[in-house]
Amino acid sequence: MPRDTFESNRPRAIVAGAGFGGIAAALRLKARGYDVHLIDRCSRLGGRGQVFEHEGFRHDAGPTVLTAPHLFEELFALFDKRLGDYVTLVEPDPWYRFYFHDGETFDYGPTEAATEAEIARLSPGDIAGYRRMGAWSKKIYDIGFQRLSTTPFHSIGFMLRQIPHLVRLRSYESVWSMVSRFLKDDRLRRAFSIQPLLVGGNPFDTTAIYGMINHLERTHGIWFAMGGTGALVDALEKLMVEEGITITLDTTIDRIKLDGTRATGVVLADGAAIDADLVVSNMDPVHVYRQMLPASAQSTVAKLRAKKSKLSMGLYVLFFGANKQWPDVAHHTVWFGERYKELLSDIFHKKILAEDFSLYVHRPTATDPSFAPEGKDSFYVLCPVPNLGGGQDWSVEGPKLRDRIVAALDASMMPGLATSITAEFAMTPEDFKSDYLSVDGAGFSLSPFFTQSAWFRFHNQGEGVQNLYFVGAGTHPGAGLPGVVSSAKVLDMIIPAATVTP
Repeated sequence: MPRDTFESNRPRAIVAGAGFGGIAAALRLKARGYDVHLIDRCSRLGGRGQVFEHEGFRHDAGPTVLTAPHLFEELFALFDKRLGDYVTLVEPDPWYRFYFHDGETFDYGPTEAATEAEIARLSPGDIAGYRRMGAWSKKIYDIGFQRLSTTPFHSIGFMLRQIPHLVRLRSYESVWSMVSRFLKDDRLRRAFSIQPLLVGGNPFDTTAIYGMINHLERTHGIWFAMGGTGALVDALEKLMVEEGITITLDTTIDRIKLDGTRATGVVLADGAAIDADLVVSNMDPVHVYRQMLPASAQSTVAKLRAKKSKLSMGLYVLFFGANKQWPDVAHHTVWFGERYKELLSDIFHKKILAEDFSLYVHRPTATDPSFAPEGKDSFYVLCPVPNLGGGQDWSVEGPKLRDRIVAALDASMMPGLATSITAEFAMTPEDFKSDYLSVDGAGFSLSPFFTQSAWFRFHNQGEGVQNLYFVGAGTHPGAGLPGVVSSAKVLDMIIPAATVTP
């Protein structure tokens, strides 16, 4: 028998997937008068922002860097509430530390004065270029983020009207090329071109529109929720419960229920159906179009995108505790191997798992000691790797990569790690595929180069299917917390406010 939790006379909305995009969509639909049911296959909310508790250590599994907190403040303000009453945000100092293969470091943030002092120490001739880059990044931000990130790109005519802006902002060049126009020092070029990797892109391929991230960070800061990203998820869950949003976890959606080409609900893996007036998908759109909708209901463009889209890299994530502490290791560290462009080409183009790597090291105990028992440290280390299109056997390659990573960190910024590491486990692209139904285990759905951005990305409105909408990393405007939360704001422009039936 169909399972239906809706009881009111309000229009009914199902949000399929409870990542940050899905949570934001559920709250925005609720504020617009819909009766909302949020469904996810994980055991807790947050999508890839899960929390792991293991042998006394806590780990955020997904995003650990919070930028543009005003986007989350807006969600609470929809209901006349304050984010600060639910969770405490703090600003790490520095925002990031970059650790280079020769042992040199570069600290970024939290003030312009601090950043420029570090640039002066490494490459004083680049201070003027850094300032020019900041001014250029603001120009991109003013158009790309302020004006276009919450605007639907369903019309090719609308896209064509943006071409003069995009040409003027040199969106045809890569982030690396943009940064290299302003900075000469290779270490600084690496540090200020790394942001695309945080949203699934190769800096040498990703459109320079993502150069806006530099101004986004400078304007809104980089933040950490005390208790971790999971504490932010808990705050949003509390808000949803207070506002009467129905939440169902540990439940997999098998397909979108259709009446002709109109979405009318979802069918669960156990065969039960839930009816709704509209469906918002926070699932990987490649998976949805390939596996959850009949081809006959899709537009030609949607079928082509689902077949031809180029996906982001995969991720190997090593979680562990340590029976000692490294007080000099920053909260967020980007650890560079010797190769950069060549390594990224191996990962993105050749899909080769090379012997070398670059890493993102998250040490939350630098800011919040509750992540580990007293006197110990908690870490996760994220290593970009080929997605499953590379054909690697992760049951074999995972342990080998783990050993290389531990040895490299032990020999550099974390001496003694090899003998103090404890309570470890890992996620590979295979886990991203099985846990999150991510096609090819991609870490961020589509790669963000120009021909997979704006109109060329999956649209927020279902293509060929009425009453179906998309939010999250694979749709406009893209991956990363600001992107997926902004994708829910697009819904305000394409979904009408609810009309209550008497």
